[in-house]
Amino acid sequence: MKNNLWIALQTNWVSLVVSIAIIGFLYVLARKRVGFGTRVLIGLGLGLIAGILFNSFKLDYKSVSTIGTIYVNLIKMLVMPLVFVLVINSIAQLSSLGQLRKIGVKTIGWFLLTTGIAAIIGLIVALAIDPGAGIQAAVPKDYKPRDIPTFSQVILDLVPSNPVSDAAGGKVVPLLIFAIFVAVAIIHVGSKKPDAVAPIKALIESATAVLHQVVKYVIRLTPYGVYALIGAMAAKYGIETLAPLVKLIGTSYLALLIHFVLVFGGLVLLVAKVNPIKFFKKAYPTVAVAFTTRSSYATLPVNLEVITKRLRVSPRIASFVAPLGATMNFNGCGGIWPAIVAIFVAKVYNLQLGLSDYIVLVLVAVISSIGVAGVPGPATISTTVVLTALGLPLEGMGLVIAVESVIDMGRTAVNATGTTVTSLLVANAEGEFDRESFDRDEEDPLEVGAA
Repeated sequence: MKNNLWIALQTNWVSLVVSIAIIGFLYVLARKRVGFGTRVLIGLGLGLIAGILFNSFKLDYKSVSTIGTIYVNLIKMLVMPLVFVLVINSIAQLSSLGQLRKIGVKTIGWFLLTTGIAAIIGLIVALAIDPGAGIQAAVPKDYKPRDIPTFSQVILDLVPSNPVSDAAGGKVVPLLIFAIFVAVAIIHVGSKKPDAVAPIKALIESATAVLHQVVKYVIRLTPYGVYALIGAMAAKYGIETLAPLVKLIGTSYLALLIHFVLVFGGLVLLVAKVNPIKFFKKAYPTVAVAFTTRSSYATLPVNLEVITKRLRVSPRIASFVAPLGATMNFNGCGGIWPAIVAIFVAKVYNLQLGLSDYIVLVLVAVISSIGVAGVPGPATISTTVVLTALGLPLEGMGLVIAVESVIDMGRTAVNATGTTVTSLLVANAEGEFDRESFDRDEEDPLEVGAA
């Protein structure tokens, strides 16, 4: 009978030894009180180097991938309880439903505006660089485009039918809507009978405090998780796989960088009146975790900590904006990426697009960013919707599969940072941004002790 443990050790011993050494090194840095952000950056760099070496020497990297998966799973376990508890706790603290309406309109307004700007940036950069030039259409035989959900199906998927089943199935939006219903009911009943809702409000507040402590435990593991995730990614794809589509990768990251620096930096500077360099420095943990996990949901616990403890935004605003942003704020996936792919596919298939097509592209990108809220693979769905609206062949999606995982890291970092920016803008408008503490660089630690 085969011993699975022995087989795993035989095939993975090199990557396992390297991983143990790197994790041990990162642990020593933690014991020596090296900064959290510095350790995350070191972990990312070491993971990239190790992954390229594993790929070059054809070494099995399953052990590295397993470590990364464990880290992502630990973060994912927090998402459902965090969304449910924090949304209720945030909304229940509002004095009236009018306040909820005001905050909600501002939040969603910023999400849609920045997504529209992102689509325009992606369009302009793609037209300027022309990433599809010189590439032949070679659609993989096993490629099957994802089905586009009908409008009625999208609506039905957003409405909760069984909150427990929705939570177990990883459906964030239905659980979010259920939490909003509960929170609104608490406000309504509390306006007439404060004593009747006092026990449940106390329970929610206690659960919030406990979950925040659990978040601290998991965040301590971030440098190790970042190493494993980026290491597995580099080991899987290597450098040679990405060479033919390097122009598409460069175009995508240039557009993402422009949006990140100019749009986010401009909003922070001109609207919130905050030094953008200081803002990005404080938001770095969110960017790093989003980049390596490639999941807005997985980044949510870290983002909440960053928004409240480093950016000094009130927990009430953060607890409302951050979960909503993880479900419908897709500047990278729903704005920049569909625009670039549309121009890329049109060039590859020698199809001409005009000004009216570009206008349709931007509008569809914004609208689809709402329609795919809570749908797995939002970038794929948004891009498919845009290609369909422009009459471009869906087979073109098969051309970008090889590099989508690499680009998705940047897309997710932009998505998560957009939510962070929106939290600051809304808090500033509502007078719930502690500017003095921010300017004095007062920060609560994201972790307790070393791990």
